[in-house]
Amino acid sequence: MSTNYQRAGQLRVNDGHGLGRYDLTTPQKLMIFVLSMALFGLSNIILEIVPDVSIGPFDFSVAYFVFVPLTMAALFAPFWVALGAPLGEIIFTDLLMGDFSGLAEVEGFLQMFLAIYVAGSFIRNPQSRWQITVGALLVVVIDKFLSAAVDLSKVWIGVEDPEYVDGLPESMLFLEGIGFGIDILMSGILFGVIPALWLIPALHGRIEPLMGMRPRVPGEPIPGQAPLSPTFLIAAVVLSIASFFFAFLEAWDLNLGEWEPEFLERYGMNFLWVSVLALVGALILAIVLFRVAQQKDVRNTREAVDNPADPELVNR
Repeated sequence: MSTNYQRAGQLRVNDGHGLGRYDLTTPQKLMIFVLSMALFGLSNIILEIVPDVSIGPFDFSVAYFVFVPLTMAALFAPFWVALGAPLGEIIFTDLLMGDFSGLAEVEGFLQMFLAIYVAGSFIRNPQSRWQITVGALLVVVIDKFLSAAVDLSKVWIGVEDPEYVDGLPESMLFLEGIGFGIDILMSGILFGVIPALWLIPALHGRIEPLMGMRPRVPGEPIPGQAPLSPTFLIAAVVLSIASFFFAFLEAWDLNLGEWEPEFLERYGMNFLWVSVLALVGALILAIVLFRVAQQKDVRNTREAVDNPADPELVNR
């Protein structure tokens, strides 16, 4: 049994007097970042071929598969998952599909980043069903609340005209509330809480060793977690306001960097394979770099153990 595994076991039976903290290596952070990009990007590619269901004036669509980023954020480092997942959506589904809105994409990135970061940090025990449930709902609540606030602000300020639905009251607040509830049901519960309640506990303790990581221990500080401090709250408010700014750029037709050749409309659904191939290529490259870095760390550790008096090997 290795030393690292023994330490992990000691933490599990710790009596609560000073749980340890561990930090991720740069290769591990890179791997988590790319993996979250790839998997969330793939989930959004799948959504491109999933038809929406309409019942009367109500459109029951899935905004995203919440369980995908939530599972990674609950098992790995929330910060790096939150950074990679929305970027994967922008690269593999917006940019490569020819539906890139330029700087306006930053709005969705910031909102999803905050949602995943907070939700992943909330799940301190991956075996806790109530923490997983709340975490899945937090992703949708934070993201869609900020998005609804942006839409309402555009209408109230007068930079956009309201879009009403036949058969429903002509009230933007009512319509946003209906849309918010549908997102909670479809993305938050059906494709969030339900699969996450099974997937996160099932993978906990099994997938982390593949990344060279120690499974998350209840009560132990989480690497890359959102700090519960006034500084973070201020930063979250600033990022939320920034998302409003980038959203208004689109309303003012100031979409710098906009690129919309609409490849799906021109070449059909087969063009999705371009994104899949790009996604697989990025993932393979990340795995190769991760393995090379791991082997280098192992060699450096062995050399440092064999030559403890050499300061260059110890500090390498």
